[in-house]
Amino acid sequence: MALAIRDVREHDLDAVLALNNAAGTGILATDLDRLRHLYEIAHYFRVAEQDGRILGFLIAMRQDADYASQNFRWFQAHYESFVYIDRIVIASQSRGHGLGRIFYCDVQSYAEVRVPLLTCEVFLEPRNDQTVLFHGTMGFQEVGQQKMEEGPKVSLLARELPSFPFVRERYLEHGGLPKVEWLAERQRPIDGVGAAA
Repeated sequence: MALAIRDVREHDLDAVLALNNAAGTGILATDLDRLRHLYEIAHYFRVAEQDGRILGFLIAMRQDADYASQNFRWFQAHYESFVYIDRIVIASQSRGHGLGRIFYCDVQSYAEVRVPLLTCEVFLEPRNDQTVLFHGTMGFQEVGQQKMEEGPKVSLLARELPSFPFVRERYLEHGGLPKVEWLAERQRPIDGVGAAA
């Protein structure tokens, strides 16, 4: 069966949590309550599914999210408008096959019609040169560093989205994006009941 990138569903959260906590030192472990909070606030939360198995996920949010992450707050303090990649996890057996690039292309297509910047961080302790190189080849530049209160030192990265000025001038300043499915926002739950309008 073909690989599908789709919005997360609530019943996926147990599988997402297991993937997150099996990822190793490059991803901070979490618990179901924190993951559920991300599920409720994330503007972009997609999974890769094949043959009924979740092979990976990426969580991202815009600058107005109610999120206490120290790294997210750093970007809020320095930039007016952005999409922040909080985490990406690929199952160990699926690494090295381009799934990370597929996710980054997908989140970029979400971001570039809404904001001028795509942001994230990578751990510098322990340094993972494969991760650093991956982000460099995807066009990210270091814009700062900081030591997390309960974690490692990180490199804060941003990528300018060259399509955004065109989208802003042609659409966002003249009534907004077209009403087509591929441009629609994720339907997020409100207070744990139903979906956002």
